[in-house]
Amino acid sequence: MSMKFLSTTAAAALAFSTLPAFAQDASCPIKVGVLHSLSGTMAISETTLKDTMEMLIDQQNEAGGLLGCEIEAVVVDPASDWPLFAEKARELLTVQEVDVIFGSWTSVSRKSALPVLEELNGLMFYPVQYEGEESSKNVFYTGAAPNQQAIPATDYFLEELGVEKFALLGTDYVYPRTTNNILESYLKDKGIAEEDIFVNYTPFGHSDWSKIVSDVVALGADGKKVGVISTINGDANIGFYKELAAAGISADDIPVVAFSVGEEELSGLDTTNLVGHLAAWNYFQSADTEANEGWVTAWKARMGEDRVTNDPMEAHYIGFNMWVNAVTEAGTTDVDAVREAMYGQEFPNLTGGTAVMLPNHHLTKPVLIGEIQEDGQFDIISQTEPVPGDAWTDFLPESAVLVSDWQELGCGMYNTETSTCVQIKSNY
Repeated sequence: MSMKFLSTTAAAALAFSTLPAFAQDASCPIKVGVLHSLSGTMAISETTLKDTMEMLIDQQNEAGGLLGCEIEAVVVDPASDWPLFAEKARELLTVQEVDVIFGSWTSVSRKSALPVLEELNGLMFYPVQYEGEESSKNVFYTGAAPNQQAIPATDYFLEELGVEKFALLGTDYVYPRTTNNILESYLKDKGIAEEDIFVNYTPFGHSDWSKIVSDVVALGADGKKVGVISTINGDANIGFYKELAAAGISADDIPVVAFSVGEEELSGLDTTNLVGHLAAWNYFQSADTEANEGWVTAWKARMGEDRVTNDPMEAHYIGFNMWVNAVTEAGTTDVDAVREAMYGQEFPNLTGGTAVMLPNHHLTKPVLIGEIQEDGQFDIISQTEPVPGDAWTDFLPESAVLVSDWQELGCGMYNTETSTCVQIKSNY
């Protein structure tokens, strides 16, 4: 016991002695706000992102910190309460005086925080796939835009699986509604009749899926192939997949492609009856690259073998490292200077290739289709070259004429027909 204690103490002392010495001046520490729900319906997805940010910050501190300073994580819990995201964002910027925020999951939470970010000139990195149709100079969107997830997944259904009828099932908030609005327009352009598109929305935490699953099954009564495009978010997914299994529906019968179900959500489920269903992301834990092997190994060493990695984690990994490089290049954490330094930043994806930050505050990202396996992991069955994120969709007439270019035009809504910048302040 004594020898073991001495050995452990010596190892700890050695590790402590090799930690970098940080400057002790007024500019230190550099504070990073972490705005993710640790309670409520979205905790199932967002807690992992809090853990990810703490790991990334610890790794950076071990590598020497930033601008000679230690980085400090300032964690708050908006508790899946959308108005609270605005309050907590204000607290981070005014009370805690953070230099940057990494956070939000749902679009309603991002839109809640947005007016505060714009008022106080805060900077937030948003790591989750979203509906597009937004461009703020105060947000870098490191998750997928619709053309980097929803559209390619729909193409896969049409071209590879021969789906003829579509059930668009979503949680009732802005991301699913806007995404499905885009997809309805896109499907009609592809020749899918309006009566062959079934759209349904349910509240957060919805649990009774029997009627909806029955309606989806009935959609294929005429023998046409039915597919489900799911924008169901949070723990409502658990009930949805359980009902599918209870109804005896396999992926061969009615395939589901999900945009908000990844390794984290599946880790708590019996996936036996989900094998073959799909998800569309820009990253899967199963990606076979040296960089991803190192990332997964480090994550499991820190969090335990049962903890999985997922797409929004990679978005934070890329976004945080780009921010660190931009701060280093700018020589300051000043928001305006860092923003300018972000344009053109490059960082390796964990799936291979390189992410590039575009003037529209979106990344180039590969699109991956994964098939659920019994162990809750995904077999990657399709992967594209990196696709540039588009803030404004080409599939809605009012958006097709808009471009976002904060670097040269200084505008997030530039109308190419009128050659004017439309400035709309967020007032969600």
